[in-house]
Amino acid sequence: MQRSAAVNPESQTEGTPAHFHDVESMVMDLRPEQPVYCIRPAVLRDTVRRFVDGFPGTVMYAVKSNPEPIIVRGLYDAGIRDFDTASLVEIAAVKTQHPDANTYFMHPVKARGAIRDAYNNYNVRHFVIDHRDELEKLCDELTERNAVIVVRIATPAANVMFDLSDKFGADAELASELLRTSAERGFKVGLAFHVGSQCLDPAAFAAGFKAAAQALYHAGTELSCFDVGGGFPVNYDGVNAPPLECYLDVVRDGLETMRLSNQCAIMCEPGRALVAGAQSLVVQVQLRKNNRLYINDGRYGSLIAPSLGIALPVRKVGINAYSGQQEFEVFGPTCDGLDVLPVPLRLPTDIREGDWLEFGLAGAYSNALCTDFNGFRPDTFVTVDTPFGQ
Repeated sequence: MQRSAAVNPESQTEGTPAHFHDVESMVMDLRPEQPVYCIRPAVLRDTVRRFVDGFPGTVMYAVKSNPEPIIVRGLYDAGIRDFDTASLVEIAAVKTQHPDANTYFMHPVKARGAIRDAYNNYNVRHFVIDHRDELEKLCDELTERNAVIVVRIATPAANVMFDLSDKFGADAELASELLRTSAERGFKVGLAFHVGSQCLDPAAFAAGFKAAAQALYHAGTELSCFDVGGGFPVNYDGVNAPPLECYLDVVRDGLETMRLSNQCAIMCEPGRALVAGAQSLVVQVQLRKNNRLYINDGRYGSLIAPSLGIALPVRKVGINAYSGQQEFEVFGPTCDGLDVLPVPLRLPTDIREGDWLEFGLAGAYSNALCTDFNGFRPDTFVTVDTPFGQ
C-alpha cells in the first residue's frame, strides 16, 4: 500500500530523524507527498574537518544559514563549539541544545533587552558594533566591563553575490574611534570584517585585511580577537569558485601582515560553506501541464535561492526509468503567481505526476527562510549516507 506520510515512525526514535542509505531508499520507503530535507552527516563532518584543519584559529558557525537543531547538533558533534548568532532566539536555541557552546552576538544592531539577556542569562561576552550609539547602548546595559566589544569595519566592493557592507560596517576612521573609545570605557576590544556572502575572489579578503590594518594602526589598541568573517563560496551550478585553500592562504598571509599578539583569538564565521552540501531537498511533482510542472515546494518555502541567482543542481530521483530531457517551467505549491522558479529546469521528458526531484546544495538559506504562506511549510528531515546524486 502506498504511504503518504512524510516520516516513518518505525525507523526513528524520538528526536532522531529516520535514516536511509540513499535518497532512492527513502523515497521507496516513505513515498513522501511532502518535501523532505535529506541531511548527510558524513558530508557535514568532512566539511567541518576541512575548515578546522585549515583555518588558523576558531571556526564559528553562522547559525542564520541553517538553524535546524539536527544541523546544529551535527556541527557540534563534528567539533564546532563556537556559534555566530544574530538574535536572542538563536543564542537561546544554541545554548539550550548545547550549554557548553560559545555564542557571539554578531549583529551590529541589538535591542537593549536582548543585550541584557544575552549577557546575564546566556553568558555571551562578545558583542559587535559599527556605530557610536550602539557602543553607548552597550555601555549602559553592560555594567561590568568583562565583555569584548568587536568593531565591524566595512570592506571595499568585491566580487560577491551578496554585499553586506552597504548595510553594516564602519569606515576606517570610525572603526579606529570605536576601538579607542571602547578600550577607554574599560572593555576588551576586537575587530571584524565580512567580505560578503558567496565571495568568488579571495583577493576580497586581502582588501579586508588592509582596511582592518589601517583602522588598527590609527586606534593604537591591542586586540582581544580578530574575526575575518564568512563569505567562503559554494560551487552551485554555473559557479566555478576557487578552492577553499586559496581563501585560507590569503587569510594566513593577511594575518602575517597584521602582526597581532599571540593572545589575540583569530576567528572566522562560515555558514553557507559549512552546511550547503550537507543537505538536499526532495520534492514531488503534483501536476504536469505540458511543459509546466507544479511541485510541493517553491520560493515561499525552501526554494528562494533560485530567485536570488543561485542555481541549485537538480535531478529526478531514479526509481523509474526515463529517456530524453527537455526544459520545464516549475511552479511552487502556493496560489501566488510569483511562486515560480525564475529559470526553467532541464528534466526528463517523461516526468509526470508522482515523480520526485532532488535539489542538491540546499543546506544553506533554504529551511532557514521558509514561510507559512498558504499553509505550506516543509518540516521533515531524514539522514542519508550517500552524497547528492549517488
